[in-house]
Amino acid sequence: MAESGFPQAVLFDLDGTLLDSAPDMLATANAMLAERERAPITLEALRPVVSKGSRAMVAVAFPELGQEARDALVPKFLDRYEALIGQHAVLFDGVAGMLDALEAAGCAWGIVTNKPEYLARLILPQLGWETRCAVLIGGDTLAQRKPHPLPLLAAAERMGIDPGTCIYVGDDERDIVAANAAGMASVAALWGYRLDADDPMSWGAEVMIEQPEALQHADAWPAARR
Repeated sequence: MAESGFPQAVLFDLDGTLLDSAPDMLATANAMLAERERAPITLEALRPVVSKGSRAMVAVAFPELGQEARDALVPKFLDRYEALIGQHAVLFDGVAGMLDALEAAGCAWGIVTNKPEYLARLILPQLGWETRCAVLIGGDTLAQRKPHPLPLLAAAERMGIDPGTCIYVGDDERDIVAANAAGMASVAALWGYRLDADDPMSWGAEVMIEQPEALQHADAWPAARR
């Protein structure tokens, strides 16, 4: 831990943890449905699966299609999303203050997401993060993606830190699985996207946090593993 009590470094998931991207995803899905003269879906229907990725969102939008047909729509979904990325997405309440508090304490932070890297990189300048974010690893940056620990380990290496001194924050079970496998302490972000059947208590995170505002305070963070 830094002398301030904050971690030395923090890595975050993106969608569902820092960024409420569900409105962008909804606009994407409904644009595709409109092109096919189908009724729109609701945010309530799509929101729980946003952290599960594009295939899960296409499945919600087109439940009548078989797996092969849905997989064929994924590139179209990503292309449509790229065209409108950031138009509706917003930071979760408290995220801006949390990042300010980390930086004021001398804590470096970065992003490890399963979103394709080229899409994640489009978001950074929209948020003014292109110089603030110390590292960005996307789902296609390396040979493995979360829940494999490789992206977290690579991010720590690029930041020049021991993985055991870093904390990982994410809203999905695979985030916590990846952190545990990488030897990082973790925070389960309960404000993110979850299915009703998801049980964060079973994920194995050091702490579970209800809202980002809590992480503006040093005592909310778990101790690093070393």
